[in-house]
Amino acid sequence: IMGRMGIAIKRIYEEPTASDGYRVLVDRLWPRGMTKERAALDLWLKDVAPSPLLRKWFGHDPAKFAEFRMRYIAELDANAAVDNLRHICAEHPDVTLLYAAKDPHINHALVLRDYLN
Repeated sequence: IMGRMGIAIKRIYEEPTASDGYRVLVDRLWPRGMTKERAALDLWLKDVAPSPLLRKWFGHDPAKFAEFRMRYIAELDANAAVDNLRHICAEHPDVTLLYAAKDPHINHALVLRDYLN
């Protein structure tokens, strides 16, 4: 799951491990049923998440994923929060992007990790 820069992605509901390194929640909404303690976050960077409009349009529909990916990348290209995240990735050897979506193959954290790499 590691990218070139040591960026991993992981569901926030999985147990935190030391190998996660710097843990960043990249969802706009706080994950259901998750406590601050269990989340063990270093940062909640909600501004790198897809816009509410894009998230609603996508609705985690696999058929829309390719289009979602393009639209989300266009948002990231214009998003100042990305620089923030790049800075973190440069400072920490291991960074884990955390997300709440159920599907590990269809979610914005995947797109974000590829974009950063």
